[in-house]
Amino acid sequence: MLARVASAGMTRIGMVFPRELPAGAVVEFARRLDGQVDDLWVIEDCFFTGGVSLAAAAAAVTEQLTIGIGIMPAVLRNPALTAMELATLCGLAPGRIVGGIGHGVQSWMDQAGAKPASPVTALREVLDVVRRLLAGETVNLDGDYVRLSDVRLDAPPQPIPPVLAGVRQPRSLAVAGEFADGVLLAEASGPSVIAHAWTATGRTPGEPGFEIAAFAPLCVSTDRVEARTIMGRLIGEWLDQDVVALAQHPYHAEMTERWRRDGADGLATMPDDWWTDLAPAGTLDDAWAFIDGMDAAAVSRVLLFPAPELGRARVQIDDVIALARR
Repeated sequence: MLARVASAGMTRIGMVFPRELPAGAVVEFARRLDGQVDDLWVIEDCFFTGGVSLAAAAAAVTEQLTIGIGIMPAVLRNPALTAMELATLCGLAPGRIVGGIGHGVQSWMDQAGAKPASPVTALREVLDVVRRLLAGETVNLDGDYVRLSDVRLDAPPQPIPPVLAGVRQPRSLAVAGEFADGVLLAEASGPSVIAHAWTATGRTPGEPGFEIAAFAPLCVSTDRVEARTIMGRLIGEWLDQDVVALAQHPYHAEMTERWRRDGADGLATMPDDWWTDLAPAGTLDDAWAFIDGMDAAAVSRVLLFPAPELGRARVQIDDVIALARR
């Protein structure tokens, strides 16, 4: 089959390689997805697997697949090294790399001895420096968190890869709107949440040179209620954790009431329009309705998260490919 190529105004479909999967499996996933879907995104979370090495492995065995890193904590590496790593990946796969940089979970940054007093300031400085280095500039900066003197990449990448900010709070989204090439939103970010994100970035939906991408947990089956019951357990956990994106969902209060009263069964029987604004869960048609809504919200990439177990995730590769062929 010919590769699916996303056109202007068409949301790209990708798959995520969860942090729980064994690192060696990324080669299998990349080979199966190459030429079938648009993107493969690897996860870098402390203290699981490294995003750069996973991305390099995936890039080395593919020819068409875009490889994204979601996300590198801004303060865990010197930004000069982050730029070097992204430029090296671009040398392996020109035009097929997307960088992702975010705050990182602050408790993890504390464990690593890298927690900044101002995560927003640190992110702004790192995003600014990394993008300038990738563009071939010589960078001098004596900032609060970044200090570079006459640093320039020996071989700046061509084309320059986009660098997305993995953030969700309003102040951080505003920083992304000024200092990044786009935003990568985490779980539970349906079309209504996307609208809030566009506003917070100060950018216009679909504006050239800036994008919003989103992770979305995938659960499809021929039995809609079964799939939504499984997804309902995850959504219930997010409700208990007060996940930011869910609080922006127009039916947040009603969802919370259903969860507390009836558990996952109550969420499984939510109206279809609630689900369409929440996650690709149910039948393949239901999942496509979610993706279609994201496309209408000017989302550039929907990145589908499979189950964190290797056997189930392997099966879901076929689901992702089926959605990409629509």
